Amino acid sequence: MMTPEEILQVEKDIILTLKNIYDPEIPVNIYDLGLIYEIDFTPDGVATIRMTLTAPNCPMADILVEDVNVQVGKVKHVEQVNVILTFDPVWDKSMMTEEALLELNLF
Repeated sequence: MMTPEEILQVEKDIILTLKNIYDPEIPVNIYDLGLIYEIDFTPDGVATIRMTLTAPNCPMADILVEDVNVQVGKVKHVEQVNVILTFDPVWDKSMMTEEALLELNLF
Protein backbone atom coordinates (compact mmCIF):
# COMPACT_ATOMS: atom_id res chain seq x y z
CA MET A 1 0.00 0.00 0.00
CA MET A 2 1.27 3.47 -0.85
CA THR A 3 1.43 6.24 1.71
CA PRO A 4 -0.13 9.65 0.96
CA GLU A 5 3.42 11.02 0.70
CA GLU A 6 4.33 8.40 -1.93
CA ILE A 7 1.18 9.22 -3.92
CA LEU A 8 2.08 12.93 -3.79
CA GLN A 9 5.59 12.12 -5.00
CA VAL A 10 4.23 10.19 -7.97
CA GLU A 11 1.97 13.15 -8.81
CA LYS A 12 5.02 15.47 -8.62
CA ASP A 13 6.92 13.09 -10.93
CA ILE A 14 3.98 13.16 -13.35
CA ILE A 15 4.07 16.98 -13.35
CA LEU A 16 7.82 16.94 -14.07
CA THR A 17 7.16 14.55 -16.95
CA LEU A 18 4.37 16.77 -18.33
CA LYS A 19 6.75 19.74 -18.19
CA ASN A 20 8.89 17.89 -20.76
CA ILE A 21 6.06 17.53 -23.29
CA TYR A 22 5.71 20.48 -25.63
CA ASP A 23 2.89 21.66 -27.83
CA PRO A 24 4.48 21.25 -31.29
CA GLU A 25 3.25 24.69 -32.35
CA ILE A 26 4.22 26.65 -29.22
CA PRO A 27 7.66 26.54 -27.53
CA VAL A 28 6.15 26.01 -24.06
CA ASN A 29 5.42 22.77 -22.24
CA ILE A 30 1.81 21.62 -21.92
CA TYR A 31 1.82 21.97 -18.12
CA ASP A 32 2.90 25.63 -18.11
CA LEU A 33 0.53 26.31 -21.01
CA GLY A 34 -2.31 25.37 -18.65
CA LEU A 35 -3.46 22.43 -20.76
CA ILE A 36 -3.46 20.05 -17.78
CA TYR A 37 -6.65 20.49 -15.76
CA GLU A 38 -6.31 17.60 -13.34
CA ILE A 39 -3.90 14.86 -12.34
CA ASP A 40 -5.24 12.00 -10.27
CA PHE A 41 -3.05 9.11 -9.24
CA THR A 42 -4.49 6.19 -7.30
CA PRO A 43 -2.49 3.72 -5.17
CA ASP A 44 -3.29 0.92 -7.63
CA GLY A 45 -1.11 2.65 -10.23
CA VAL A 46 -3.72 4.42 -12.36
CA ALA A 47 -2.89 7.96 -13.48
CA THR A 48 -5.82 9.92 -14.87
CA ILE A 49 -4.89 13.13 -16.68
CA ARG A 50 -7.68 15.53 -17.62
CA MET A 51 -6.38 17.91 -20.24
CA THR A 52 -7.38 20.21 -23.03
CA LEU A 53 -5.82 21.66 -26.18
CA THR A 54 -5.28 25.26 -27.22
CA ALA A 55 -7.94 24.72 -29.89
CA PRO A 56 -10.56 21.97 -30.36
CA ASN A 57 -9.42 21.39 -33.95
CA CYS A 58 -5.73 21.13 -33.02
CA PRO A 59 -4.08 19.01 -35.73
CA MET A 60 -1.59 17.68 -33.17
CA ALA A 61 -4.26 16.37 -30.75
CA ASP A 62 -3.59 12.67 -31.31
CA ILE A 63 0.18 13.14 -31.07
CA LEU A 64 -0.06 15.15 -27.83
CA VAL A 65 -2.45 12.67 -26.19
CA GLU A 66 -0.24 9.76 -27.25
CA ASP A 67 2.84 11.59 -25.93
CA VAL A 68 1.15 12.11 -22.54
CA ASN A 69 0.12 8.42 -22.46
CA VAL A 70 3.61 7.15 -23.29
CA GLN A 71 5.64 9.56 -21.14
CA VAL A 72 3.43 9.40 -18.02
CA GLY A 73 3.40 5.62 -18.43
CA LYS A 74 7.18 5.66 -17.83
CA VAL A 75 6.82 7.30 -14.39
CA LYS A 76 7.72 4.96 -11.52
CA HIS A 77 4.60 3.32 -9.96
CA VAL A 78 2.33 4.27 -12.89
CA GLU A 79 0.78 1.10 -14.30
CA GLN A 80 -1.96 2.62 -16.45
CA VAL A 81 -2.64 6.07 -17.92
CA ASN A 82 -6.07 7.43 -18.77
CA VAL A 83 -6.05 10.69 -20.72
CA ILE A 84 -9.38 12.49 -20.75
CA LEU A 85 -9.56 15.20 -23.38
CA THR A 86 -12.03 17.96 -22.56
CA PHE A 87 -12.94 21.41 -23.84
CA ASP A 88 -14.85 22.43 -20.75
CA PRO A 89 -13.72 24.91 -19.70
CA VAL A 90 -12.35 26.19 -22.99
CA TRP A 91 -8.63 26.98 -22.74
CA ASP A 92 -7.46 30.58 -22.85
CA LYS A 93 -4.18 32.29 -22.10
CA SER A 94 -5.24 33.15 -18.53
CA MET A 95 -4.56 29.47 -17.71
CA MET A 96 -0.86 29.82 -18.56
CA THR A 97 1.79 30.11 -15.86
CA GLU A 98 3.81 33.31 -15.54
CA GLU A 99 6.79 31.43 -17.00
CA ALA A 100 4.80 30.56 -20.12
CA LEU A 101 3.52 34.11 -20.51
CA LEU A 102 7.07 35.46 -20.20
CA GLU A 103 8.39 32.86 -22.65
CA LEU A 104 5.84 33.97 -25.23
CA ASN A 105 6.16 37.70 -24.39
CA LEU A 106 2.46 37.93 -23.47
CA PHE A 107 2.94 40.12 -20.40
